[in-house]
This record gives sequence, C-alpha cells and structure tokens, in this order.
Amino acid sequence: MTSSFELDPRLAADCIRVGRLPLSLLLLLNDARYPWFVLVPQRSDVSEVFQLSDDDQQQLWRESAQLARHLMQGFHADKINIGALGNLVPQLHVHHIARFSTDPAWPGPVWGHSAPEPYAKHGITERVGMACEWFGDALDVL
Repeated sequence: MTSSFELDPRLAADCIRVGRLPLSLLLLLNDARYPWFVLVPQRSDVSEVFQLSDDDQQQLWRESAQLARHLMQGFHADKINIGALGNLVPQLHVHHIARFSTDPAWPGPVWGHSAPEPYAKHGITERVGMACEWFGDALDVL
C-alpha cells in the first residue's frame, strides 16, 4: 500500500471495510439486498485501470476474478456484474455484485434503482465471515 492512499469519503460512508488484499482494500457495500463487494486498489491518484502499473493491473484482475468466482459459487448467482464506473467517485474502485432474476432491480442496473437497505449487524458479520473464508490468509481483516 502506498503511504498516501486514502479511501474516498463517499466509499467510506457507503461501505463497510472488510480487509486488505495484496493490492486492494475489500469493502462490502452497505445494501443487504445484494451481495455486493468493492475492490479499491490501494494506490493514490488513480482513477482508471490503465493508470496502474502492469503488475498492479494483473493483481487487480486476479483479485477481481477470485472475488467474482466466490460470489457466483457462494450465492449461486444468476449473473455477476463487475463495473468500474467512477462517475461520482473518481477513485478507482471495482464493484462486484451477485445478481438474481428475483432481485429488485433485475434485469436492469442496481445503480439508482432504489434506496439501499443497510445491513443488520448479524448480516455484516455473516458477509465478512464469508470473505474471510474465501480469501483466507491473503485477506488482512480490518
């Protein structure tokens, strides 16, 4: 992690910090309707994937693929949505959302669909526990 890395305040407000992977901060978006995690590469002043070094790009892809695979298997999702929009929060961050044909926004995007439904404490504990199992020793839990 670069010493000057700071999480964007909007991500900090909307998410629960889960832990650190070799490159990225792993966050849980605080909306209990969707299994929704966010990877934030711990690099300062980066808003686009191509601004990362080649090694960091490859590491982000590895972390992203691993997270997506665990979401698909762990939740038996119909689809995994992965996106790095950055229109409102310019700090590079990559959303990973398990989607179901029965979810409130299906088949459209989740962004702007409706107000989030925050997790109860037990839901946070459950999702963080899942992430700990998925990543094992690679995840430095916060």
